[in-house]
Amino acid sequence: MSTNNNVLVFDTTLRDGEQSPGCTMNLKEKLEIGHQLARLGVDIIEAGFPISSIGDFEAVSTIAAEVKGPIICGLARAMEKDIVRCAEAVKNSARPRVHTFIATSQIHLEKKLRMSKERVLETVHDSVKLARSLVDDVEFSCEDAGRTEWDYIVDVVNAAVEAGATTINIPDTVGYTTPWQYGECFAYVISRIKNAEKIVFSCHCHNDLGLAVINSLSALRNGARQVECTINGIGERAGNASLEEIVMNLHTRKDFYGLETGINTREIYRSSRLISKITGMKVQRNKAIVGANAFAHEAGIHQDGVLKERTTYEIMTPEDVGWTGENMVLGKHSGRHAFKTRLTHLGYDQLSDDDVNKAFDRFKALCDKKKDIFDEDLHAIVQDAVFQAPETFVLDYLGISSGTTAVPTATVCLKKNGEILTDAGVGDGPVDAAFKAIQRITGMHAILHDYSLDAVTGGMDAQGQVMVTVECEGVRVKARATSTDVVVASVKAYLNAINKILALNEAGNKINVPKSGM
Repeated sequence: MSTNNNVLVFDTTLRDGEQSPGCTMNLKEKLEIGHQLARLGVDIIEAGFPISSIGDFEAVSTIAAEVKGPIICGLARAMEKDIVRCAEAVKNSARPRVHTFIATSQIHLEKKLRMSKERVLETVHDSVKLARSLVDDVEFSCEDAGRTEWDYIVDVVNAAVEAGATTINIPDTVGYTTPWQYGECFAYVISRIKNAEKIVFSCHCHNDLGLAVINSLSALRNGARQVECTINGIGERAGNASLEEIVMNLHTRKDFYGLETGINTREIYRSSRLISKITGMKVQRNKAIVGANAFAHEAGIHQDGVLKERTTYEIMTPEDVGWTGENMVLGKHSGRHAFKTRLTHLGYDQLSDDDVNKAFDRFKALCDKKKDIFDEDLHAIVQDAVFQAPETFVLDYLGISSGTTAVPTATVCLKKNGEILTDAGVGDGPVDAAFKAIQRITGMHAILHDYSLDAVTGGMDAQGQVMVTVECEGVRVKARATSTDVVVASVKAYLNAINKILALNEAGNKINVPKSGM
């Protein structure tokens, strides 16, 4: 059992989090998140799975070169080509790590790998040894350890440690274990590993049964000193363990856990908001720590208590996680300096001058339509102006005819390389008609899987933000757009999705190996 009370926070938002359906991010978005994770104070950033695509390799490589402070890690299967590619991607980091894995549960051995236990042990030794010859920091994971016999986990871990692994991860890949079982597994394995005191043991939990956070905390109580998690708990299926919930449990209940992290908790809210905006994954209002209702008190008796003394009903303050309720109002008389200063406060301090200029132009255009511009408007402006995919098709004109008796018709003009392309469509409403016109122009049958419309702020002049999930040619993406006209916002969001798919395919981001659920 470890006597060290410091817990390393391993953030996998950019790898496991991005595996949420439709959450694919472009390079600029990933880099912005990487810088924010560094400000947050995470110890390790798992930046991607380099062998999976050219785009993933470039993202990991860029983050390794430009994000300072945390260890930059890439994921690799226990295969020579994966490990070499991963080491190449992280080499420009001051603190590179290769994270390699292989499945160990009986069902995976029989149905997926079709390998014997003995062959897996040989593969573990050889792959870790190779990784260690390329970098000094190697993490090894037993995929689906939650359904693996404990004695076999011991054998696998010993093989990895002997080959040079410095961190050992025992993941609950499919969210199968209970807190008692998962914690006991760590205690059992650690007690049987040679030189266990020299190894960092890590937990990585999925939320299929809603136990990812408590399972992680149980592992920490039983000797794990690295916790793998994501902002807002995003990830495959039901998601991963939530970084903010784990960190604030340790922070708020230090009297119980006796553990601490290096996280700057005042950056939690800003990190959560940034991830939500970039991925399009909304945070539910009653989400612990970062939900809109996390510090709201509606019941009269609660309000009375909070007004007299906050600690009667609040075990942490909004300020602890960086939420102050501050929402500065800008308007048409606000200058570029005030605009840029506010963007920096909102976490966009890595924007280039060109990006700031693009956003400022959008800001000024919005000022002609809205009297007051709030922080939520600024987030939407930056997402639209800076983080959208390169525009193969640009909306030039939209004309709509609709009503209670008229057949909804849309005329759409798009620009592509300076050429104007025009077509029309009819549909079940103006949005459907416009989408069909865009399909005819682009030649892409982009299937709409999900559509949502929200007001960015309150008021009659609020912008509408449209979020769509679109699939075409086997690629599924989320895209967004905002406008004071909700039909225009819908059309731009759909067009942004098509542009994103085209950009991903052109950049070689189409996945060419199975993504890991580990």
